[in-house]
Amino acid sequence: NNIAKAMLIFPGGGYHVLAYDWEGSDIAKFLNSKGIVAIVVKYRLPDSKSLENKKMVPLQDAQRAIRLVRYYANSWNIDQNHIGVMGFSAGGHLASTLGTHYKEEVYEKIDEIDAISARPDFMTLVYPVITFTSEVKHSGSMKALLGSDPSVEDIQYFSNELHVTKETPPTILFHASDDKGVPPENSLLFYQALIKHQVVAEMHIFPKGGHGFSLATDNPELNRWTEMLSQWIRTF
Repeated sequence: NNIAKAMLIFPGGGYHVLAYDWEGSDIAKFLNSKGIVAIVVKYRLPDSKSLENKKMVPLQDAQRAIRLVRYYANSWNIDQNHIGVMGFSAGGHLASTLGTHYKEEVYEKIDEIDAISARPDFMTLVYPVITFTSEVKHSGSMKALLGSDPSVEDIQYFSNELHVTKETPPTILFHASDDKGVPPENSLLFYQALIKHQVVAEMHIFPKGGHGFSLATDNPELNRWTEMLSQWIRTF
């Protein structure tokens, strides 16, 4: 029984829905083929009527999910020091929120699992939503997460390029230049913040691919990103 690296996957869907197959189980199967344990996280969406403090709920679920995986790492044959996160679009926003806000107490501790670190060991962000402060923001995700009249504090808190530190996990980013849904400047802003804080960072911006390309199986130019990713993960 080899100890494997693991990746938690946060599917996209604009904080309205979860693209569970396209940016979830399909990705998990690819990672499995490379010997990586993949866990697709069905995080709660902020538009559910029953939730209080809706904007914090996805982050609460992300923190709890990575703590659970670390807690059960031994019994699942996972190396607890090699647990990464991967997010697509709004799921990339959630992954980068976890990567920059992992230390913050965003829910009441309920058991010993909540004493475990929620810091990802590495991050993969694929056409991620990153910022809510600039004109390249994804208004749909912002409205779904923060409502139609968000406070300046909330906008700043969830603009993750503003919260990168030297402790932010090493990150690889993938985006397409012609992404009209979430402009590639989102990835650029995060990459620049990583470089500024001397965090290990790698970025690939493809000329064409639009938004939401997932594995891009029918596009040989674009589907190289998965091989680039598996090469990169080997360095950890």
